[in-house]
Amino acid sequence: MLYEREKQVAIAAATAAARLCEQVRSDRHSRAIAKPDRSPVTIADFGAQAVICQALMAAFANDPIIGEEDSNLLRSPEMSEQLAQVTHYVQTLLPRATPESITDWIDQGNGTVASRYWTLDPIDGTKGYLRGDHYAVALALVEEGEVKLGVLACPGLAVEAAHPEQEQGVVFVGVKGQGAFRIPLSGGESQPIHVTDAEGVGSQRLTESVESEHGNFALQEAIASAVGLTAPALPMDSQAKYGVVARGEAALYIRLPYSLSSERRENIWDHAAGAIIVEEAGGKVTDMYGQPLDFSLGKKLINNQGIIASNGAIHDAVLAAVAESLTSL
Repeated sequence: MLYEREKQVAIAAATAAARLCEQVRSDRHSRAIAKPDRSPVTIADFGAQAVICQALMAAFANDPIIGEEDSNLLRSPEMSEQLAQVTHYVQTLLPRATPESITDWIDQGNGTVASRYWTLDPIDGTKGYLRGDHYAVALALVEEGEVKLGVLACPGLAVEAAHPEQEQGVVFVGVKGQGAFRIPLSGGESQPIHVTDAEGVGSQRLTESVESEHGNFALQEAIASAVGLTAPALPMDSQAKYGVVARGEAALYIRLPYSLSSERRENIWDHAAGAIIVEEAGGKVTDMYGQPLDFSLGKKLINNQGIIASNGAIHDAVLAAVAESLTSL
């Protein structure tokens, strides 16, 4: 089957990285480190990127990888303790790893867009990770600007949406033309997932970011109300939001900019994996103008503004409500 090897490698790598992240958090070593842009990073981010890049290099040596992190900060002398911690956790999975090989693996994520490449966010939702809330290990394969495979490992989500009190940790997978499914993070059989197409809370609910800077909340909730989503919004960190749309816990994930004049654009690694999972589960993903997301132009979605991921059935209504709101600005 097409992309079968890529799928198996990606699932194994993302699952291993998620387990590393959970072990770091369990050991209370998930303290924030400030990057030069003042955004947070943790030793788990570095360890997860190292583990995934090593796995991709071993299996697909010619594929570039575009990841969120690099090792510049970790290589500095004042970070020797943190590098030692990263090394410790990576060695639990790759016993022969050294500080030098680990930093080299991390920097394999400094690739550029090609006809075929991988994009990786080792911890999507670092602030949620630090709070003990939701996060995702996100990995996607892109060919000719189109996402072909996406994997989201979400340790904070229950395996079955209907039974949140049961086993935690789920991996969502989407393969172009082959549908979407979920697997327990602990291993086991896969089960197909599908967006909501029935009455119930999931069909009436919006999911959106926790962080206020990640969207125009007042406008987003007005749009949701305009298309009949009456249940309270479900706030979540990370691409876990795509996962809950894909399996019918919410009908809509929307992320709108505060200002149309904003030059800010979304990172490709923040949306690639989630987008294909929703689409393969029967939903639809576009920007706020109804344009498909373009992953062919670099690290940013340069030609897209805003994100709308829905169950598909309400997508046109959402776009119409967004367009109407824009004319009144």
